[in-house]
Amino acid sequence: MKPKSVKELLHSDKYLQEVTVNGWIRTFRSNRFIALNDGSTINNIQCVVDFENTEENILKRLTTGTAVEITGTLTESQGKGQNVEIQVTKIKVLGDSSPDEYPIQPKKHSLEFLREKAHLRIRTSTFSAVMRVRSVLSFAIHKYFQENGFYYVNTPIITGSDAEGAGEMFRVTTLNDKNPALTEEGKVDYSQDFFGKETNLTVSGQLEGETYAMGLGKIYTFGPTFRAENSNTSRHLAEFWMIEPEVAFLDLDGNMDLAEDFIKNVLKHVYDHCKDDLQFLEQRLIQEEKSKPQDQRSEMTLTEKIRFVLDNNFKRVSYTEAIEILKNSKPNKKKKFQYIIEEWGADLQSEHERFLVEKHFKCPVILFDYPAKIKAFYMRLNEDGKTVRAMDILFPGIGEIVGGSQREERYEVLKEKITAMGIDEKELWWYLDLRKFGTAVHSGFGLGFERLVQFTTGMTNIRDVIPYPRTPQNAEF
Repeated sequence: MKPKSVKELLHSDKYLQEVTVNGWIRTFRSNRFIALNDGSTINNIQCVVDFENTEENILKRLTTGTAVEITGTLTESQGKGQNVEIQVTKIKVLGDSSPDEYPIQPKKHSLEFLREKAHLRIRTSTFSAVMRVRSVLSFAIHKYFQENGFYYVNTPIITGSDAEGAGEMFRVTTLNDKNPALTEEGKVDYSQDFFGKETNLTVSGQLEGETYAMGLGKIYTFGPTFRAENSNTSRHLAEFWMIEPEVAFLDLDGNMDLAEDFIKNVLKHVYDHCKDDLQFLEQRLIQEEKSKPQDQRSEMTLTEKIRFVLDNNFKRVSYTEAIEILKNSKPNKKKKFQYIIEEWGADLQSEHERFLVEKHFKCPVILFDYPAKIKAFYMRLNEDGKTVRAMDILFPGIGEIVGGSQREERYEVLKEKITAMGIDEKELWWYLDLRKFGTAVHSGFGLGFERLVQFTTGMTNIRDVIPYPRTPQNAEF
């Protein structure tokens, strides 16, 4: 008999049929009731064992974590909390689990402890819910772009350029680590390396994505990116996934329209298709909030935050206007901000972004026209000569979730900016070529996938929304 998933069985109303299901035992109580889960849903199915007709040696093997195949009759449940249960006629142990050694016991575990058991934490309700939401989000992202005329492009993971100009990149080399080839000046001779030049893991697929947008019109990338930032905060990963659409003939206003529509569409898909998981994660977050001081608790539940984004138009505000609002705000005047806003040109922090969203405008915010000095070289310079056509989308709870811009399409202006920022023009000759051959207005944005998963699931640490987090001093698993 072909096994059915727990999710299928829980939604079935065909009672008295014989069914087979595979899964892992979450709990086994009173030598009678098995709570079985196979990962298809947050909910377990109860399997009722006939104690008298089950071999004693089998009963002893039914411990938390054991993999089993259960065959029995699907019946209407007599207990509370579930509609159906299985009256077991046959149990086959597929894989034993030692109760003395299995670390994921049916009790509350700290997230820190579970990070040390990342290979097994997926068997908890919290992490299975998070990863199912992550999977649905990923599908929704591809679905949106595919249905709106975008082409999926796989940009290089190994690159010779630094898109952000930050220099925090992981080097890729096959040179001897103890005795690398050297130049006459005593520097590492990368001409002897595998690629004949210095190469790194990419921080963004944007620059290469632009080249394809200028031929295909509308493209998007969705892949891993890497940043060697020595930061151990709850907001940073060394390896993370980025979604980066690029569109030819699109200006900043169109870019903001695209980003808002994209985010709302993706969140709506998850809201409609992950109700059980979101309900569980919301209750988990409510319990977590109770342990915080009153002034640090969120004013919105998880689903209220999602609805906050879905139900509100995003407020568009210039950076200059935002700075004035922040300078004159009570937290700034009373020095409640950790970073006091004193003058135009300040790089906004998460506390400032959240104030604008949660306290001042009370809706998602898109900030645009940032100072050129705090933004990347490829952003289009405005006529004032001091701001660029950049935009950031700010969400409740986390601050910036999207960063984008209209790209600098003018050859001479881009060339000057590259030189001013100390970037080797020879490394970006191909990028400059786009401005020589059929240049046109074009725009795009980047969305950190894990940041979106964090927002959607309510998880407070970014290490808990990716299967195996890569952080400073941590490349386990």
